[in-house]
Amino acid sequence: MATILDKFLALGIATGVVLGGAVSGALAADVKEIRIDWATYNPVSLLLKKEGLLEKAFEKDGISIRWVQSAGSNKALEYLNAGSIDFGSTAGAAALIARVNGNPIKSVYVYSRPEWTALVTGKDSKIVSVADLKGKTVAVTRGTDPHVFLVRALADAGLTSKDVTFVLLQHADGRLALSRGDVDAWAGLDPLMAASEVEEGAKLFYRNPENNSWGVLNTPESFAAEHPDIVKRVLAAYEEARKQALADPAALKAALINAAKLPEAVIDRQLERTDLSTSRIGDVQAETITKAGLALQEAGVLPADADIRKTVADLIDPSFSQDLIK
Repeated sequence: MATILDKFLALGIATGVVLGGAVSGALAADVKEIRIDWATYNPVSLLLKKEGLLEKAFEKDGISIRWVQSAGSNKALEYLNAGSIDFGSTAGAAALIARVNGNPIKSVYVYSRPEWTALVTGKDSKIVSVADLKGKTVAVTRGTDPHVFLVRALADAGLTSKDVTFVLLQHADGRLALSRGDVDAWAGLDPLMAASEVEEGAKLFYRNPENNSWGVLNTPESFAAEHPDIVKRVLAAYEEARKQALADPAALKAALINAAKLPEAVIDRQLERTDLSTSRIGDVQAETITKAGLALQEAGVLPADADIRKTVADLIDPSFSQDLIK
């Protein structure tokens, strides 16, 4: 199973910048640009971007905002590792893998509690259970929650990666491969998964909401330590966007439709599975992420000597979101 671990991205840290209360002249002089991702699997980021909340918050400091699209947790973490972004949207389990691999990122905020992944097959497929995947091909994006979800599902069914063939594709390509019949199944991610359901009649043959880890916002540990006020200010803007999303779901849906370029019915399905009621990160998220890490360790995906509980404790920093509304 060591080969599976090798396939997870070697995740690192990026130079970061944070947003928080009043920014001193010295800090403003040091920070000229904040680089932050947006993603269709993180609907709150779309409102944050559309409403220009960060731009408004930092305009007086002469700090510009640069937006970068992340196509999956693996890409967000890859960009953090390369120093291309300062804040990245990922699944909690993906962030844990980063810490296990020695990359000291911090998860500082919850942007959603989604059921954004399930195992998917075509409408005419005879696959009805995880056990049916033995000897089959499965499209999956490495280093993401769907990857973790797939590994855990196989383990629960008494299978390993040796019993199936992983076809490593980015999420959009995985959906296309399933649609074309190039693979037998796909570890899906919304909104593409919802599009497969609504537009093509694809079947979610294995669902387990509890095995979907939280959507978390990450920043490098060093940046969080050096610029805590900026981090808090970024989260304050995120919190404003989250509250707008809850108060005006039509605006959230419109932003997601525009960004994802998908029909309203597809976006409705995604949003049905997306809970935006929590933003503070802490013990509840730690428990979910720890369970994912222990399951991966038991399956042989993570090293046997990794201290999962300590790694989760090092990963999650509740200090930046503790004053936010639950």
